[in-house]
Amino acid sequence: MFMKPEVLSPAGDFECLESAVKFGADAVFLAGKQFGMRTASANFDNESLIKACKYAHKNNVRVHLTCNTLPRTYEVDALPEFLEFAESAGVDAFIIADVGVMELAKRYAPSVALHVSTQAGVTNHLTANTLYNMGASRVVLARELSLEEIADLRAKTTKELEIETFVHGAMCVSFSGRCLISSYMTGRDANRGDCTQPCRWKYHLFEENREGQFFPVEETDKGTFLYNSRDLCMIEHIPELVKAGISSLKIEGRAKSSYYTAVITNAYRHAVDEYYKNPEGFVLPEWIKEETDKISHREYNTGFYFGHEPGQVTSNGGYIRHYDVVAFCEKSSGNTALITQRNKFYKGDTLDVLPPGGVPFNTICEKLINKNGEEVESAPHAKEELTLYSDKNIPEGSVLRVKKKD
Repeated sequence: MFMKPEVLSPAGDFECLESAVKFGADAVFLAGKQFGMRTASANFDNESLIKACKYAHKNNVRVHLTCNTLPRTYEVDALPEFLEFAESAGVDAFIIADVGVMELAKRYAPSVALHVSTQAGVTNHLTANTLYNMGASRVVLARELSLEEIADLRAKTTKELEIETFVHGAMCVSFSGRCLISSYMTGRDANRGDCTQPCRWKYHLFEENREGQFFPVEETDKGTFLYNSRDLCMIEHIPELVKAGISSLKIEGRAKSSYYTAVITNAYRHAVDEYYKNPEGFVLPEWIKEETDKISHREYNTGFYFGHEPGQVTSNGGYIRHYDVVAFCEKSSGNTALITQRNKFYKGDTLDVLPPGGVPFNTICEKLINKNGEEVESAPHAKEELTLYSDKNIPEGSVLRVKKKD
């Protein structure tokens, strides 16, 4: 029997961290205020990093800190202090792309495990074993590998070396996320966490010798989307991922919402657990697959896992969204719940409830009471606290959603 893989979830801020923990992550990956590849996220300052480690460890969840930019010479002097503090804060592992940073981490934070980032582009067993001999306990493989190639690499690497791969979320058109388009077009370096995603913009053609003359070369009347990657989704392929020998299933999304983190963490947690209940007769419950469609996403595919699927969405640059998050349940007693509103909804609406670690269910919003004790017909004010009466108990920590009308 293959070892049960870790479910590794993104945490762009503390709210996302709480969602990951409550909805079943074995580990989270997050960033400090320096050397991380997602500067658009809130990330964690020193005080909040200590708090994050304490909270995660209290719930038996590991913390992996990204240190995966490629630092310039003028930045290197700041690394020892950054690494030492991360160790003292309780970080369990560093995710590192640069071998020089890896050497510094061994010197200044010797108790912290070393994971080599996908940015390093590990595609073969020779490199994986070399990195292990250099001190790495895990490699995050290049996203371009197939399951067959991963299984072959696994068979030819020391069993002590862990293998991590991305299984869900946004994909980049460049090799393992190393892209220069954003730097060229906007001056914001993708390899330093500042990507503006120009690969997803719409493009039009102008003829060289006819200044200002526009030629509409387009998939739709909204433009041509040349590099607009689909999103990755491997929720239906847990058996194949396990049998390839993957140690950690990584969910992309440190720049995404706590709702995204909750839903996708919950889906993969249940999918992995269901598989291990009955590996030989495993059939993915339909509700788990449906959950992956309840978050904003681009059209899904399976990336490079089964070979070269068409990777681009050429018809549009936007997201598919079938549900709106309307509230979070703060407290619950019987069929009464104290909620915090996030989007407008109405008395009488059917609410799709996702409880922490549980299976989603529907309930009816029978009555809404505002903080003044007045009954209201709708919840129109962002982050307003209301008391909701329904026909079922809504557990504390649940996410409340409403299906969008076609």
